[in-house]
Amino acid sequence: MRYFVVVPAAGSGRRLASSSAGLADVRKQYLEIAGRTVLEHALAPFLADARCARVVVAIAPDDARWPVIERSLADPRLCAVAGGVERADSVRLALAALHGTASAEAWVLVHDAARPCLSAAELSGLVTALQLHDVGGLLALPLADTVKRAAPRAGRVSSNALAQVDATLDREDLWRALTPQMFRFAALTEALSLTSLAGRVPTDEAQAIEWLGLQPQLVAGDARNIKITTAVDLELAAALLAARNSSPAG
Repeated sequence: MRYFVVVPAAGSGRRLASSSAGLADVRKQYLEIAGRTVLEHALAPFLADARCARVVVAIAPDDARWPVIERSLADPRLCAVAGGVERADSVRLALAALHGTASAEAWVLVHDAARPCLSAAELSGLVTALQLHDVGGLLALPLADTVKRAAPRAGRVSSNALAQVDATLDREDLWRALTPQMFRFAALTEALSLTSLAGRVPTDEAQAIEWLGLQPQLVAGDARNIKITTAVDLELAAALLAARNSSPAG
């Protein structure tokens, strides 16, 4: 089977910028790890996979870095479109660029631009697990930590501010969503179009599919498939990639 890839990369990386002095003028997908940008690392497993038919990257209208990366990678499967305000908008616009190329039943994998540690094995595991599934699904991890819900607070405060525990949640059936998330082209296009018309903003593609009344499959992922959100994540990703590159398996 072959599949298509969408990478929403139009965000500004505000959370990383707000926590990292000196990084405020660099979108997090363009920060460097071992001489390559986070985005290049994120794209690598797809470009190394012969099953990948096309990769559409949704970028900000003022993005001056992407053309440099596109020339460097020199892969004819790569193309870019202008993204939107929200992640869902960017994915919807990228899907529109695949219209006429991807069939209704074609698989589309959506991957975070800020996840540089996806391995070839994890990618293959997802595709193998879902290729015959009716709906599709996503990489995810069962929650390992005890989860606390904070008590409501007046006004808008920083997530680092002190808070009181309102309740301890049962983590038995809770999973943490990762990417890629893999769904049929027509279903994902419909889901995101309907959410846009309704003025709803899904936090990921799986939620939009859920709003269609469908149940995505959870596929156990790898804890090393981290998302760059803080400067600490950047350091951790560098260590993870260095360890992978130094291992006999590569």
